[in-house]
Amino acid sequence: MSIKSLIQSLILLLIVIIIAGVYFKYFDTKKNLVDELTLSNETNQEKLEELEKKISDLELKNKQLNQKIKKDKIEINKKLEKEDKKETDIIEENTIPEENSLNTKKDDNKIKIEEDITKSKTKEIKEKDKQKKKEIKNLVKDVEYTSVDQKGNKFYLLATSGKSNVNDSNILDLQNVRGKITSDTRDTIYIVSDFAQYHSINLNSKFYENVVINYQDKQINCVNFDINMETNKAIAYNEVIITDPKSTIKAGMVEFDLKTKNIDIKPESAIENIEVLRF
Repeated sequence: MSIKSLIQSLILLLIVIIIAGVYFKYFDTKKNLVDELTLSNETNQEKLEELEKKISDLELKNKQLNQKIKKDKIEINKKLEKEDKKETDIIEENTIPEENSLNTKKDDNKIKIEEDITKSKTKEIKEKDKQKKKEIKNLVKDVEYTSVDQKGNKFYLLATSGKSNVNDSNILDLQNVRGKITSDTRDTIYIVSDFAQYHSINLNSKFYENVVINYQDKQINCVNFDINMETNKAIAYNEVIITDPKSTIKAGMVEFDLKTKNIDIKPESAIENIEVLRF
């Protein structure tokens, strides 16, 4: 075999090797890409299942709150009916018919004294009844408010009853309160408390007594929670306890930014450290 033929054979063999290498390299890359896509789909499915579980838990909490509100509403109505009946019975017991007064055998002075006492008692009871009816008339049941700020944050507030504040007619005193702050870009903040004050002009709210705040995977228990719609800030303070799946935190104050939904946990003073109790 000539040198020319040998060189041609070597060149042909080299070409075949290059083509084979490119072929196997292509299919190996394609296999890796398929593996990466499969792993990504599994991760997305896990996140979707976790999100569905969180939504299910929130719906269950809302259902329990609705049941509690209905129960409290029934008890309030029964209490008001019982008080009205009691006052009506007192008025009937202390009212003396005119015919019985005329037929009595007591002397005129004694009759006059008893009549004066009866009239005085009757007048006092009627005044109390009038005041009570005025308070009941001022009482509003099933209070519901909804507001939206410039950033699109929606504030929803619901209470079983409310009445005007004695010191400021623009403030409504609420009982058995629950609320939520929703956003298109951030997680929802859920709030429950025994009482709250809602300002109808600036839309600010102050929740107090047995306040529970649920946000993401955190539950915040405190005595007071104030929302300022003008500054888009909310502050939880007084006996603040923050619980999540991994720890329990005692803090002096928790500050919410309603624009970003970020939270800032602060101690009771600038020099104190936050106490963290881990399970």
